[in-house]
Amino acid sequence: MAYILQVDFPHDGIFGEEFSKAFEPLANDISQEAGLIWKIWTENKNTKEAGGIYLFSNENDAKRYLEKHTLRLESFGYKDIRGKIFKVNEALSFITKVDFLK
Repeated sequence: MAYILQVDFPHDGIFGEEFSKAFEPLANDISQEAGLIWKIWTENKNTKEAGGIYLFSNENDAKRYLEKHTLRLESFGYKDIRGKIFKVNEALSFITKVDFLK
């Protein structure tokens, strides 16, 4: 059973290539998280938001990571961090061309 973790937060800083360079060490760290299958990094310069969509192999790792990442983001000075966990409906996801769960 796979789980999606959605995280976003206000971000009044760098975006684009600068963001990529600055957060590459964090991306390398996140890539080692237990249960993580992938992460898609999100950013919206117009609304001044950043975050990510994560796919975890189980709910416990998603919950654990959300707690860890929220504390880490708060240590960077971020506030109003929003995180939600959703169970993936695999049957419908396969129909809409999601085959990473096979």
